Formats: sequence, structure tokens, C-alpha cells
Amino acid sequence: MTTKKLVSTKIEDFYNKASEEDRLSKGLGIFEFERIKVLISHYLPRTGVVVDVGGGTGKYSEWLAKAGYDVHLVEPLDKHLKLAQKRADKLKTPFRVIKGEAQHLDFKDNFADVVVMHGPLYHLQHEEARMRAILEAKRVLKPGGVVLGFAINYSASTIVGLMNGLIHGPSFLEMCKSELATGIHNAPSDLPWVMAESFYHKPGQLKAEFEAAGFQYDKLYAVEGITWLDKHYFESMLNAKKRKNLDALTKITENDDSLLALSPHMMIAARK
Repeated sequence: MTTKKLVSTKIEDFYNKASEEDRLSKGLGIFEFERIKVLISHYLPRTGVVVDVGGGTGKYSEWLAKAGYDVHLVEPLDKHLKLAQKRADKLKTPFRVIKGEAQHLDFKDNFADVVVMHGPLYHLQHEEARMRAILEAKRVLKPGGVVLGFAINYSASTIVGLMNGLIHGPSFLEMCKSELATGIHNAPSDLPWVMAESFYHKPGQLKAEFEAAGFQYDKLYAVEGITWLDKHYFESMLNAKKRKNLDALTKITENDDSLLALSPHMMIAARK
């Protein structure tokens, strides 16, 4: 693997200090992981090629490879690439691990049946860069292929701040005001645990970007939906009866345009 840096120093430093490997194995991440697998499954063909762009440490790629798909993980961070390669090496049919980034995918035209975009839409702050990434996904997709793009909601930090009292901290408040007004997220210097430079989408804005790239829009999905607002969310999700209630609410509201902004993450599905 080369040592060429493909992301900003701030993003690299954030992920070097944080543990993306553990994030989906604890707290809200456990249920995020399960929910995203359900959403991706809605659009998977019976067999085919999947490109996992910004695939991190390979947890989704591992799941897809085990399900029989020909999976190609693209990731810019060396830390994540090493962990993903270890994960791939343990599989009978490993997924391919590639150092790269979303704006310049090293695949031929019409290569993939599905392109999954996780990190790119989180961390590309400028619209021009996001559009290059979306157009690259379109280029490598086969005609009729599906792109599944994941984005952070523009309201995410504000809701968290209101629920936990963080909103009254001056730097946290200014961060939220920027996200709500412009979508631009930058971590305050006094809050080192906050995600590095990112872009937080409005639901309509996410749809508009993919339509501008020439994709045929299918649906927007709330990932966590409104149920994470349950005051006893974790307790409820571990109780079979209560979880059934929350799952029913998630299902009935997952495509509700009026409620999408209450979900920390969204997924857009669109076809070439």
C-alpha cells in the first residue's frame, strides 16, 4: 500500500484517535449497523458486484462477501485499510481492499451492480467534490445499477445537543448554527471528540444532488428514524416486545419526508 494522503489531516487525525472498528459494536452503532444492513438488502441483486466506497474497516464488506457478492472496498485511511485487509484475509472468499477515494475510483465504466457510499458524503464539504464523487459512482455502475448513499442529517448535532444539554455550550451552539444554516460542520477546538470536518445534508438537498448527477431517484430512508428519541431507547431495543413497537414505528415513518430530519442519518437509493 502507498503512503499517499487522500484525506485532510484533520479527518485522518480524528479517525486515528477514534475507533471506527468499535463504533458499530456499541451504543447506537449496534442498531445502526443492523438497520443499514436491512436497508442495503432492499436493493441487492441475487448476485453481482458491489463497490463499498468509504468502507472503513470492512464490516459491511465482510457481510456482503459472506452473502456471496463480489465486493470491492475503497478506503483512503491506512489505519482502516489494514483492519479491513485482516478482516478480508479471514474469509473463504475475501473482499478486495483498495486504497482510494470517492472522487477517483479505479474501476472501469459499467463495472458494478451496486455502489454503497458511506464516508464520502459525510466528509466532502464542498458541493463540487460531492458531485465528482456521485458522478464517479454513476460511471462505475452498470445501466440500471443502484447507488446507496449515506448522509448525516443537518439537524443531527442540534437534536443531540438539545437532548443532552450540550446546546448551551458556546462552541457547540456555534457549530450547530453553522450546520443548520450551511451544512458545514467543523469540530470546535475545545470538543476534540466531535467528528472532524464534514457536511450535513438536508433531505431535499441530498435528493437534489443525485438528481443533478442524472440518477433516477427512488427513495430516501431514515436510518435510525424517530425511535432513537425514546427516552429509554437502549433498554427498549433490548426488550423483544418494546423493540417490536419501535420497529413498527420505524417502518411506517422511514420514508416520511416530514420526519426525515429527526433521524441522525439518511440513505438515498437511486438508479443509473
